[in-house]
Amino acid sequence: MRTVIFLLPLALLPVACGGDQVPPAAVLPAGPKLVKALKVGAGATVNRQRYSGEVRARHETTLGFRVGGKLVERLVDAGARVVPGQALARLDPADARLTAAQAEANRALAAAELRRTQELRERNFVSQAALDAKDTASRAAEAQAKLAQNQAAYTTLTADAAGVVAAVLAEPGQVVAAGQGVLRVARDGEREVAIAIPESRVAALKVGAGGTVTLWADGAGRTYRGRLRELAPAADPATRTFAARVAILDADAGVALGMTATVDFAAAGDERIVVPLAALIQQGERAAVWIVGADGTLSRRAVAIERYTDAGALLKDGLAAGETIVAAGAFTLADGEQVRIAADAGR
Repeated sequence: MRTVIFLLPLALLPVACGGDQVPPAAVLPAGPKLVKALKVGAGATVNRQRYSGEVRARHETTLGFRVGGKLVERLVDAGARVVPGQALARLDPADARLTAAQAEANRALAAAELRRTQELRERNFVSQAALDAKDTASRAAEAQAKLAQNQAAYTTLTADAAGVVAAVLAEPGQVVAAGQGVLRVARDGEREVAIAIPESRVAALKVGAGGTVTLWADGAGRTYRGRLRELAPAADPATRTFAARVAILDADAGVALGMTATVDFAAAGDERIVVPLAALIQQGERAAVWIVGADGTLSRRAVAIERYTDAGALLKDGLAAGETIVAAGAFTLADGEQVRIAADAGR
């Protein structure tokens, strides 16, 4: 007879060992949520326009010779300071001297012929018309001689105002034409920032608009008062931007030519505010934001959106500068809820 043995599993029973039993974890009450908030109307939340540009002189003059010739000497380099009357470059003077000598010889000959004609006229050997002709010829020769002397002096290029050599446009050995640029000099005095304004923003700016100018190289974060002095009437055909010049009203020695600067325009009385898209919640057919009270209590407020921009939503109304709103995670909150603001909020 075959015997069948059934093995029954034994339940493992916990064995308590005196005082070593671990009590269940206590459930702590949840505190206010930590949220990221921002104060509208501060920093980048205001409806502003910012553009980067380069510091330039108010007056930049391209200097060239009044006569053509071969450039034989350049006396200054880019970055050199110049004073009025200082020699900057010279042309080969040989041809100009020969021309002046020829003109002087013609003047002397015309003057001698005039004297002989006057003597003959006194003896009544020639007519008055012949004397008048010689007198006119002598005057013309004298003017031509003075012109040649001036052109000989024009072979030396001099500075007409104090400033800094901003660029060198010709080198020794090069043959230049009359009026061709040799040096560009940035005059001392007013400084301004050259910027380019996109065609989508040009309608919002007018000549005379105020702004602030910040130098990238200034670690102290100093700002200067600026004013839009010039705005091009037509866009550049390649970049489709409008060239503009912003005068720096209180420029000092720290504003050097060629520095990179940021121009910040903020229209006076423009209270429209830009808020991040993450701060918006839907309230029926309108958008809304969470307002953070002084005690950390949330309240929902509807806002009107004018348009969406790269920086966020531009509001028509609903918020005032100085109010604090939740900047992110708005969909997880509830009306009347208490929250804590992160330490870096609003920075």
